[in-house]
Amino acid sequence: QVQLVESGGGLVQAGGSLRLSCVASGRTFSDRSMGWFRQAPGKEREFVAAIRWTGTSTIYVDSVKGRFTISRDNAKNTVYLQMNSLKPDDTALYYCAADSTLFGRSYPPREEDKYAYWGQGTQVTVSS
Repeated sequence: QVQLVESGGGLVQAGGSLRLSCVASGRTFSDRSMGWFRQAPGKEREFVAAIRWTGTSTIYVDSVKGRFTISRDNAKNTVYLQMNSLKPDDTALYYCAADSTLFGRSYPPREEDKYAYWGQGTQVTVSS
C-alpha cells in the first residue's frame, strides 16, 4: 500500500509561482512512476505531468510545458511540481498519484487507469 499526502497549494496571482509536494508512505516509492493530475470545477480530471521511477524521463500536458517542472527525491519519498507563470486556467484541485506497476514501464504513464494510489488533493487558485 502507498499513501500520498499533497501540500503546497494556495492562492496566488497570475504570473506567480507555487511548488506542490507529495509525500509517499511505504517502501516502494522509488520503484514507481509518479504523476500529477488536476480537476477544475465542472471539468473532468486531467493529466498534468509524470516522472518515471528512475527520474530520467518526464512528460507534460502541452498547456503546462515550459512552465511546470516535475521532479522527485527518492531519499525523501517525495515528488514535486514546480509551477511558474501561473494562469487563472491553472486553478484546480491538484492530485498526485503512484503507478500501479513497479519498475515495469519504460515511460511514465499519462493515463489515469495506470495509477493505483491517489492523494486527497491540494487546491491551487490563481487570481487574475
